[in-house]
Amino acid sequence: MPLTSLDHYLLQVADLEASKNWYVRVLGMEEGPMPDFRVPACWLYVNGAPVLHMTVGGKDVSEVRLKYLGQESQATSGSGVIDHVAFKATGLAETIAHLEAEGAEFTKRQVDAEGAFQLFVKGPDGVKIELNFDVAEAKSAGIEPTLMASDL
Repeated sequence: MPLTSLDHYLLQVADLEASKNWYVRVLGMEEGPMPDFRVPACWLYVNGAPVLHMTVGGKDVSEVRLKYLGQESQATSGSGVIDHVAFKATGLAETIAHLEAEGAEFTKRQVDAEGAFQLFVKGPDGVKIELNFDVAEAKSAGIEPTLMASDL
């Protein structure tokens, strides 16, 4: 299960537009394309890579978000706003076998028919970890997602 790089982190914010504008204005990030997750969100890029994902957090998040991502904290300020940390990875079938052998519970998600195939697993401290695989790995191994964002 080789991790290849840090992919992104997701912040849950109270005011998506104000937060986006701050990261663009103050840190020089650029807003860029993102899949349609059917939730209020944006992706911010550094050097062409989407490193910061943001979505609306708090106590009134949409059912779509809860169904696809879940929610560990209702915080919209402080360190509790980090919903998950994501890594790019390879070896999907081997990773699933490894997680099962370790007794680690995980969910299988996919953005859309061509989007990333994702495994979500929680660390021992409850932090959600997202592992992103090329969808071709899932297709060639016949691995189906439990849920697709495009079906929400």
